Amino acid sequence: MKKILALSLIAVFGLSNEISLGVVPQQSPLILSKKWVKITDYLKKETGLNIVFKTKNSIPKFEKELYAGKYDISYMNPYHFTVANKKQGYEAFTRANKKIVGIMLSKNENFEFSKENLMNKTFLFPAPNAFAATLLTKFELKQKFDFDVDNEGKVLYVNSHDSVYKGVARNIGDLGGGIVRTYNNFKASSDKESIHVVYETQKYPSHPIAYHPRMNIEDVKKIKTAFLNMPPELSKILSIKKFIETQTNEYDAIKAINVK
Repeated sequence: MKKILALSLIAVFGLSNEISLGVVPQQSPLILSKKWVKITDYLKKETGLNIVFKTKNSIPKFEKELYAGKYDISYMNPYHFTVANKKQGYEAFTRANKKIVGIMLSKNENFEFSKENLMNKTFLFPAPNAFAATLLTKFELKQKFDFDVDNEGKVLYVNSHDSVYKGVARNIGDLGGGIVRTYNNFKASSDKESIHVVYETQKYPSHPIAYHPRMNIEDVKKIKTAFLNMPPELSKILSIKKFIETQTNEYDAIKAINVK
């Protein structure tokens, strides 16, 4: 009986000390898991903390969990962060060294960007609030070409960046929004060969990793140090050269953009 009680206490103690790392599902949960479990294994070893990978099967479902404060730490897009910071008090502590760029893809390598040519086209996006893939591309089409994607085109949301790329390749959409990193990681060769990057947005601070205010600050420091010291061969799994330090106020530039 004592042994059973002891094992039960260990199980409860272990569960209570689990630190969830939520990751925005830019790709399928299976693909993300294969990458991020290697990262969490490294983080566990370096910090001694029980860090567990979490995600959802769509970006909107991830947003719901994030905005409810379900993740202790989370890798999210810049727009998600501005909302999560406001709703839950998440604070950014590290990000990839490179800034983020939104891209648009088409089967037509020489696609002409003009209001007239964009009219009535079908646009594929991963989710309404995908920052660079959706919000930035829509924002710049409005700013540069006076074209309102939502009112003057047809919009389909297809859950992931990979689904955008496949959809454009298979003529489901005329144009699709994504980012350079997920496009570089897109492995469906027959589809990739038939699509082309035809537009790039301006550069903005990349996806932050942020912590919920309930986190122990000493644990956050350990996790931050582990990310900053991550071996290149490991960060390469995420198509990130290295992680650098960031702070919440770096994302004030995102708040200033009227992306809606």
